[in-house]
Parts: sequence; structure tokens; C-alpha cells
Amino acid sequence: MKKILPLFSYILHPIFISTYAALFYLFYKGDLFSIQEKYFVLVQILIITAIVPVLFFLLLRSTGHVKSVMLPEVTERRIPLILQCFLYILLVKRSIVILRYPELHFFFLGALFSSIIAVICSLFKIKASLHMLAISSFTVFVIGLNIHLQLHNPYWPALLILLTGITASSRLDMKAHSVKELLIGLLIGIMPQLLFLPLWL
Repeated sequence: MKKILPLFSYILHPIFISTYAALFYLFYKGDLFSIQEKYFVLVQILIITAIVPVLFFLLLRSTGHVKSVMLPEVTERRIPLILQCFLYILLVKRSIVILRYPELHFFFLGALFSSIIAVICSLFKIKASLHMLAISSFTVFVIGLNIHLQLHNPYWPALLILLTGITASSRLDMKAHSVKELLIGLLIGIMPQLLFLPLWL
């Protein structure tokens, strides 16, 4: 189990969560969108939330500003988090607009607020688990969609809650975070999503 746990830190890395959320959303609201539109949305989200940050990370690593993809130091997180905020703003203003994708729009709006809070925490040298922030945001989003679309499917929310626990165990096993840092990340991830939930449920 100890050999498997670190894998979840990579599979459920914050950089992939936006794409997972979009896949889940498009799958369950698939009848409203054409195949071409689905691919277009996924490609946009993949480029903006994964490929651009990876390229930016490689640039930062080459200049010595960051050492690892896990961003272990609080100071290393500030620039990537600020970039992430701008990329989320780009998504909610230009791509994932409220009139066409209301649920996904509010998910990314919640993710933007979580990122802003994480930046503020980093300025005060408070380290929050970005893994927990991301997976807990996704979990609330899936639970909300389950209610909103009346899916009556308890398995996806249960799986996401389980994966949240596994992610926390993985981060502890890798000695990347303390329990306090995991709880801070969990809170930062959940609260904005819960605040926006009544606007689209």
C-alpha cells in the first residue's frame, strides 16, 4: 500500500482536476453538447489549466524559482498560484461562460476564489495542501451535480470522498504536509464551492 499511495499524488495532482471535472460534467450533460463542442471545451481546459502551467513550471524550474512539481516550499507556490488565478479568470470570462455552461462556470469561479485564498495564505507563510484544495473542490462539484441533475447515483460522490481520503493519506505518507496543512487545503477547497452551490443548484 505504501508503494501505491504516492501514485495518487500524481494521478490526482491539482493540475489534472479541472480536466477531470470537465469530463464528468460533459459526460453527464452530454445530450446538450455536440461531440465537436465537447472536444473543443476539453482541449481549451486542458491547454489553459494543464499545458500552460506545465510549460510555465518548466520555465520557473530552469530559472531556479521552483525545485519540484509538488512545490514543497510556500514561497515557490506564489507565482504558479497567481498564474493559475489569471488562467481561471480567462476561463470564466471567455470560455466557460455562465449562459452556456452554468455549473462548470461556477466550479471554476469557486476554484478561482480557492486559488486567491491560497495566494493570501502563502503571503502569510501558511502552507495549504493544494492537492486537498483541488480534490475537495471536485468532490463538492460532483455532489452538487448529482443533486442538480437528479442522478440518484451515490457511487460517484462516495468514490470522490474515498479519493479525498486516499489523497490525504498519500500526502501524509510522502511527508509533504502535516494534518493541519491538509485541513487548511480541505477548507479552502470546500468553502467557495459551497458558497456558489446555491447559485446553480
